[in-house]
Amino acid sequence: MPGLNTSDYTAAEPLMAIPVATPKALLADKGYDGDRFRESLLVRGILPIIPPRSNRKVPDHPDYRRYRDRNRVERMFAKLKQQRRIATRYDKTVLSFESFLNLAAARLWLKSFVNMA
Repeated sequence: MPGLNTSDYTAAEPLMAIPVATPKALLADKGYDGDRFRESLLVRGILPIIPPRSNRKVPDHPDYRRYRDRNRVERMFAKLKQQRRIATRYDKTVLSFESFLNLAAARLWLKSFVNMA
């Protein structure tokens, strides 16, 4: 069983190998800044938008305008995790968890329509 501090960087390569539609770009944090991972993305036709680590000798700076979108995604996950049932994963089945995840997302989405008039 992996420890609490295990990096998900090790799971990135198998995740990218899943046969689904190829994304145009990958937004990631500094933890994913590795030459082999970047090359793997470029071979697949995916633009890596990853800021360089501070110890990189030749930093490759990403398109920071596009990198800002990563913050929006992180905030969305933070809002979903405010729902206790989602954060703690009380549900025993995948279907039940995904159903409540959809309800929580719909609840957030509906808030954007309140007081629009």
